[in-house]
Amino acid sequence: MMPDETQSPVSFKVNVARLPQKGMSTVVDADAAQRAALAEAHGLTSVERYKADLLVTKWKRNGIKVRGRVQAAITQACVVTLDPVESVIDEDVEGVFLPEDSKLARQGFNAAGEILLDAEGPDAPETFTGDTIDVGALAEEFFGLAIDPYPRKTGVAVASTDDDDVEPVESEFQKKLRLISKKL
Repeated sequence: MMPDETQSPVSFKVNVARLPQKGMSTVVDADAAQRAALAEAHGLTSVERYKADLLVTKWKRNGIKVRGRVQAAITQACVVTLDPVESVIDEDVEGVFLPEDSKLARQGFNAAGEILLDAEGPDAPETFTGDTIDVGALAEEFFGLAIDPYPRKTGVAVASTDDDDVEPVESEFQKKLRLISKKL
């Protein structure tokens, strides 16, 4: 994580300098204050449950890989009625981190300094400085991406402004085009 970024409500820093050979299992189980902060940060009515089970392992020579799952129960306001809508989040978490000075971290750049990305490929590794990685913030990113941006209460639909009985108005160009196509 960059030092100028705001800290995640579920921040959990792991020292990666001395990782065990099998990796380190980490559980982030948010308390009431952290859940309230998550709800505020993500524009939710409430977060009833938040838990991230993560495994931090070594990757290649100096890299770190984080894998796991984030599970949560949230309540949002319906975009149509503003009634509460309860949702369950169950997302896989995966991220690769490389030290800032790693040669692998620079491989995604071409000679002009532009980043080369494959839209269908895996995410580019993130870089880190020092001996710690905030795995809680990584899990929160996946949590945030899993939140439905337009939650709707079951059975509620947005009222249509289009009337099926109303004929669309043709422009002069459309009228001329229709007449020409009839002649052909």
